[in-house]
Amino acid sequence: MQIKKLVGVALAALALVMSCGPAGDGPNTIRIWTVEGESDGAYQFVDSVAQEWAKANNMEVIVQNYSVEDMRESFQTASLAGGGAQLLWTVNDHIGPFVKGNLIMSMDELPGINVKDFVDSAMEAATLPGTNKYYAIPVSYGNHLMLMYHKDLVPNPPKTTDELITIAKKLTGGERYGLVFNQTEPFWLVPWLGGFGGKVFADDGVTPTLNTPQMVATLQFLRDLKFVHNILPKESDYAGADTMFKEKKAAMIINGDWIMMDYAQQFGEGLGVARIPMVSATGLWPRPYTSGKYLMVSAAMRNEPEKLQKIISLMQHFTSVQNQVKLVAELIRLPGLKKVMEQPKLIEDPLFDRLLRESFVQLEVGTPMPTVVEMRANWDAMRPKMAEVMNDQTAPAAAAQGMQQLSEQTIRATQGK
Repeated sequence: MQIKKLVGVALAALALVMSCGPAGDGPNTIRIWTVEGESDGAYQFVDSVAQEWAKANNMEVIVQNYSVEDMRESFQTASLAGGGAQLLWTVNDHIGPFVKGNLIMSMDELPGINVKDFVDSAMEAATLPGTNKYYAIPVSYGNHLMLMYHKDLVPNPPKTTDELITIAKKLTGGERYGLVFNQTEPFWLVPWLGGFGGKVFADDGVTPTLNTPQMVATLQFLRDLKFVHNILPKESDYAGADTMFKEKKAAMIINGDWIMMDYAQQFGEGLGVARIPMVSATGLWPRPYTSGKYLMVSAAMRNEPEKLQKIISLMQHFTSVQNQVKLVAELIRLPGLKKVMEQPKLIEDPLFDRLLRESFVQLEVGTPMPTVVEMRANWDAMRPKMAEVMNDQTAPAAAAQGMQQLSEQTIRATQGK
């Protein structure tokens, strides 16, 4: 049975290599895998910039799209079989598993790539605990939560949680709530945990710290917003919160930069963006996770120095000032390159320029999303226990204890212990 399983894996890997092209596609061919989709024009942006470079350098560049999970699984499988992409345009979450499998190169192996050219906090998300190496460079940065609000309902956004509760109470009534957010995903819990002084890992970056007074305080705060202050709807997943805000049945929403352009197109100057309010009990700003889209190079390129030089040239093209400015204008994303953020005008459109700068204010107090493989165990442990608290089924202290136990069990299982 075990032999059949191994043969099946090998055949699947071979099929993937054959369908996606070998790592040695030829000296004049570079294969890029990207997690960008076509719906917002991001895939088209990657492909157009790549083809511009290809034409100027007499090269062929093949750009293929994958979902985030498919990218991780396919690249791991294809790389082990000697195939896959040479250059990845993907999320920083992939750094952990790819480094663990020795599947990508570090930036210090790439002459001509200067990590100091990029936003410092973005580069923090491109490393791993206990290492002094960077494994990617950012082409865009953000993917963070922030407070968005209707200006006609909230002329001045709350700066503290006490103000948030006061304003939201006044605006709650009938079919409208003062605040909405996704109550089902711990990605929305993490900022508040930072505001209460907590983290999901110890200083070593891999030991879960979910059963802490800070986590208990965070869960109690979120529960009280719903059951004591009554400013949250009874149920609200991502789609529900988004719909309520679009229909103006919610005055404020905590949502990510990825949706900002949609809201701006609907509400124009009536949309406001601000930091998630400071936690009054601690005097600390909530710290949403930040990430972005990064360029990573296949470790197979260590054996192809001539092609590696071409890949470096393509990376420099993607992250040039000209193309970073183009990325901001076309995709309404914050750039990874410092020089672009230092410009007095990010984009010609004054509305989008304002919103991007307000988004960056939140980004300044964010924290890089952990890239270690143990983070998956934390997500899977936090999700059900957060739901139990928000459904008033479990007390915060018991939920925090349960999170810790679940995470530790999952980590032990993945380590074969």
